[in-house]
Order: sequence, then structure tokens, then C-alpha cells
Amino acid sequence: MSAQNKELATFGGGCFWCTEAIFDALDGVEKVESGYSGGATANPTYEEVCSGISGHAEVIQITYDPAKVKYEDLLEVFFATHDPTTLNRQGADVGTQYRSVIYYHNDQQKQIANLVIDHLEKEKIFNDPIVTEVSRFDLFYIAESYHQDYFANNARQPYCRAVINPKMEKFKKLFGDRLKK
Repeated sequence: MSAQNKELATFGGGCFWCTEAIFDALDGVEKVESGYSGGATANPTYEEVCSGISGHAEVIQITYDPAKVKYEDLLEVFFATHDPTTLNRQGADVGTQYRSVIYYHNDQQKQIANLVIDHLEKEKIFNDPIVTEVSRFDLFYIAESYHQDYFANNARQPYCRAVINPKMEKFKKLFGDRLKK
């Protein structure tokens, strides 16, 4: 795949370990990096993000091939694999750093994200209103190296077994036909 065929998507759906694992398994996704976006602190550390003082969200930045997977498909997976109706919370993870957020890279992504949210709301897919923030992408700070490929490298760790494994099972059940071979 040449560089001009790649596109970026940046999503925050709670803990980046969970979202990274899911999108890493999706066909058409070339790379997923865990990191931070949406805050005021330059080059934030994990500790600064977790404390909430930096204002950043834990996010993943996805490099994908739009000939294999459309932005709408990425959003479908995003909304199906986290709770977009809880403000600043995903499960036991609480704070603005765990907010549901889509950082759009261009006007087309913004339009598509808003259309998808409008459709989900109209169809009453969720019992509560969607609170996912849709904001212009500014900066992405890659997280520390031990956060990258966390699930792949720590699958036996209790958090992975208790939290990420069930999300992966749900993802595989819903999107089994879209998994990387």
C-alpha cells in the first residue's frame, strides 16, 4: 500500500488498550497506535493524562486503507464496541481521559461521523443519548512504548482477561467476517 492510499482515524473509546486490540484485528487496518489527543499539555505522560490535569483523552490513531475498509465501517466498529452514552466513563474507568470522542481529520470525516451518530440516535440503537464528542483533530502524542500492542503482549494479565477479552469476543461475534486473515 502506498502512502497516498493511507488515511488516519483517531478515536477515543475509553481505555486505549481495549480499542487498540479491536482495531488491530480489523481487516484493512494497517497500524494502530495508542496515544493522547485533545488536551492542553504538550507531550503528556500517562500519569498526567490519568490524573486528568492534561485534558487529553486516551485515543488510538488508526492508519487504514480506504480501499479495504471505509471510514463508516470504522465508526460502526467503534460504536458497537464501547458505550457512547456514558459521559467521561467506560466501565470502571472514570474521568475525562476516558471520554467517547471522534477526532476528525477532514470535513468529510466530520460529516460522516455526525451522520452516523444521527442515524444511531434516530434508530434508537442505544437506550440513552449518545454523548460522543466530535472534534477537529489537532495533535496526537504517541503513548509510552509499554502501552503499544498491550493486549497482544499481556493477554494473560488480569485486566486483559477480565475487560479486553469480553470486548474482543463481542467484536469477533459481530464482525467475524471482517477480521484480518
